[in-house]
Amino acid sequence: MKKIFLAILATTMFLASYAEKNTESKSSEAEKETAVQTIDFTGSIIDQVSSEALVGVEVQIEGTDIKTYTDFDGNFKFENLKPGKYNVVASYISYEKSKLENIEVSQANSDLKIELETTK
Repeated sequence: MKKIFLAILATTMFLASYAEKNTESKSSEAEKETAVQTIDFTGSIIDQVSSEALVGVEVQIEGTDIKTYTDFDGNFKFENLKPGKYNVVASYISYEKSKLENIEVSQANSDLKIELETTK
């Protein structure tokens, strides 16, 4: 009786161990696919005349709810964007709204420089 119980216990432990390893490999493959399919898109915004960094500029991907604001150095960052072409809109009080169309977002091109002009 002990031999049967030990055999069943060993088989159960082996199957549980195999199932856990199989699940881990599938989840790591899915994580790799997700990591490859998205990138971070960064940029900076400055005043066109003085070249000073602009703080708190709203930067939005047109047609979506995705937006961010520039930091103290005028930098912004969009995380987990799929590569492709986007329209980027930058708006700030007392400055003309800047709309950049068909910006190619890819691994090779993921940094954008925008100069805003003051309202006349």
